[in-house]
Amino acid sequence: MIVLSLLFAVSFAIIHFSTKYMVFIKRAPRSRFLSFAGGIAVSYVFIHLLPDLNTHQQVLEKADNGVLQFVENHAYLMALFGLAFFYGLENMVSRETKKKQSHAGSGIFWIHIGTFFFYNMLIGYLLIQEEFDHMMGMFFYFLALSVHFVTVDQSMRETHQYVYDQYGRWALTVAVLVGWLIGAFTKLEEALISTMFAFLSGALMLNVLKEELPKESDSSFSSFAVGLIIYSILLLIA
Repeated sequence: MIVLSLLFAVSFAIIHFSTKYMVFIKRAPRSRFLSFAGGIAVSYVFIHLLPDLNTHQQVLEKADNGVLQFVENHAYLMALFGLAFFYGLENMVSRETKKKQSHAGSGIFWIHIGTFFFYNMLIGYLLIQEEFDHMMGMFFYFLALSVHFVTVDQSMRETHQYVYDQYGRWALTVAVLVGWLIGAFTKLEEALISTMFAFLSGALMLNVLKEELPKESDSSFSSFAVGLIIYSILLLIA
């Protein structure tokens, strides 16, 4: 499993690096591939991520101690915090972009990239530290987040323009590998891993809904439905 997780981590990095050259992907008008990717990501959130969040909630209930001992739903609160945090970040970036009427300034850019660096590190870390039931579980994690990374890259490129290709994509490419390396050489407590997973779940939900469910006029519902149905069937029969 370690070798497979390394292979997937390297593949994540390659995807981040190479999306710049994927000429078949268009944001406006939205390509069918992005709509298909949206279907996969939404299916992953509702069929895989939410049940897993409940599993991690049970882990936190058993490890109930410390400053959160009076809170019943630790995992769900962390997921809510992750969603709210990334919503606030995206709102700030959007306002800055509108103010400058082009791309966000350098300060906002580094805040945005720094946050997604941590986001990608968590994804890389959980790739090796998350207890997948079997190899197919890890593969489905990789597949859903691969198409999600493509969408995130396109959004970042649209927001920050040439600066993202010059600096941002390199940072996000490295972040996944850094997260995997940390996971390979350190082992955190199960409760802390569950907390990290919950935070990532909330952030992922927000990013999926924001990026992969655009206005109807900008997307292909048929492509979205095909991606959602195919991936849902794969998850259910695995």
